[in-house]
Amino acid sequence: MTIHRYLAPALCAALLSACATAPSGPSATARLAPTTGNTVSGNIHFIQLPGKVLVQGEVRGLLPNTVHGFHIHEKGDCSSGDGMGTGGHFNPDGHAHGAATGAMHHAGDLPSLQADANGVAKIRYESTTLAVGSGATDVVGRGLIVHKDPDDFTTQPTGNSGARIACAAIRAN
Repeated sequence: MTIHRYLAPALCAALLSACATAPSGPSATARLAPTTGNTVSGNIHFIQLPGKVLVQGEVRGLLPNTVHGFHIHEKGDCSSGDGMGTGGHFNPDGHAHGAATGAMHHAGDLPSLQADANGVAKIRYESTTLAVGSGATDVVGRGLIVHKDPDDFTTQPTGNSGARIACAAIRAN
């Protein structure tokens, strides 16, 4: 009888810790590769959570202490060498370009990347305008672009972010 008294709390603790694991919704990954003449690379993960998508990852090879526009583009085609095969910003709702944290913006507008002193930028962002695996705002099959310059969040339709220095196709996991 005393064994059961000690097993019950341990069993409850094990069950609760199993429930606290990472979400297991649909997910996708973008493996950023440098465009011609550049050295930028990285991995970005998209995880569908209830009512939002978690965008997280790391980009390397940026100039130290620089800011870069970061967007999801229409097509997952990086074959051109300059990233132009991805088309324009992903914008299924026809909104004006703007800051990802603003009221109105392209679905594909993401927060700018801020490189640290080592040229590494990390992102962790929750989007309520994206989806993974279904719907009009599904990121799977789209392109992901790191731009050379900062996004001004005003110039239409691109944010004046400059050349495309890294490109990835977003693929379902």
